[in-house]
Amino acid sequence: MKQKLFTTYLSINALILLGACSSDDDSATDNGGEGPVPTSKYIITANPTASEGVADYILTTEDLTQGSITTEGNGIEQDGTYRYYVTNNNKFFSLLYGQGNPGAVTTYELNADGELEKLSDFQSETVQARAAVNDDVLMIKLSRDLESPYAYWYRLDTNTSTFVDEGQINTEVLADNGELAYFSWITQVGDMVFLPYFGIKACCNDADGTNFPDQANIAVYSYPEMELQTVIHDNRTSFIGRYANTGLSVDEKGDAYTFSSSVAMSNGEFTSTKPSAVTKITSGSLEFDTDYFFNLEEASGGYYLTNHYYVSNGKFLGFMEKEKVSQYDTGRHLAVIDVYNQSFTWIEGLPEYTTVTNVTARNNYVSEDGTTIYTGITSESDGSYVYAIDILNATAEKGLKVEGGVISAISKLDIAQQ
Repeated sequence: MKQKLFTTYLSINALILLGACSSDDDSATDNGGEGPVPTSKYIITANPTASEGVADYILTTEDLTQGSITTEGNGIEQDGTYRYYVTNNNKFFSLLYGQGNPGAVTTYELNADGELEKLSDFQSETVQARAAVNDDVLMIKLSRDLESPYAYWYRLDTNTSTFVDEGQINTEVLADNGELAYFSWITQVGDMVFLPYFGIKACCNDADGTNFPDQANIAVYSYPEMELQTVIHDNRTSFIGRYANTGLSVDEKGDAYTFSSSVAMSNGEFTSTKPSAVTKITSGSLEFDTDYFFNLEEASGGYYLTNHYYVSNGKFLGFMEKEKVSQYDTGRHLAVIDVYNQSFTWIEGLPEYTTVTNVTARNNYVSEDGTTIYTGITSESDGSYVYAIDILNATAEKGLKVEGGVISAISKLDIAQQ
């Protein structure tokens, strides 16, 4: 059953502002007429530190390894706080989290002059999960109310920046245990979409709690039809991923690795009895590999994983924490997790943990050769820098400084050909 939610308050095509240009005049991107003309630029979003409640600025640069850029007088100021980002089809999508209200979806690309150009700007439902799937951005609006158990999905065509399909999922029926299924994130696996989910009570002053803390579940859907194919279960870990954080990534072989933080709660108490760990679904399979289990707490000496980011050849950047104080923490201890060899290595060359105030965990950039991942780290002593992490040697080197802001995303776009 499909429900045309958007038409109740907008006409998508009427609100798309094609050709409305907004240029990033950041001086750090000026080629100055010297050297080779760049064919691509890095996109950095940063939240200004000078003011509260101010939206991210979008900046561009040609180099992540040195120099500095600033949010003061540069870049594109966005409307509204709580922005989330997806890069797909050489376009940069900025989505406003409207906290229950409709949110803006803004699309950018680099024009032939290397300037960020706004392609479209329209309103959509606020969504809690979003990811690139084929040439689309698939987005899902989730419910935390047993009286309204439906999740709504929307398929945004990146070629036209318009919604081309939508539908709904009864998450109470999907969970099949009296709770709602709450999708942690979206991952394309082959020609299907995997939606890991955790159960939530969705009522009774404990909406985010669950009575089923030691279950890992993945709903598998066809794409683009979004028809349920099967649900995969495992009881060796707690749920996969966390609220608005991915817990599943696919390597070059097509194998899917699933990460559990083990942070299920009930009535304000952590209730997971399983360790933070990695499990596996072999390419072509629709079940967990019962022979594969990587205990991250054991390998790290008692730390648990909060977020992960795939780099290449079975190696992940892991964000780790020692004490569980919240379901929503981002780990400030960084490590290389090798799922092939089941090895764990702390990264050297990073700021002292006690001084780190922010780490960019969701939107990082991986080099084309798969050896380096660039992530933003803000510390009390140094401010906000892009760090280049050598994934093979587990070492980090300080690079570009972002003045006046905290890095929230790092991406890259090719410059349009003239």
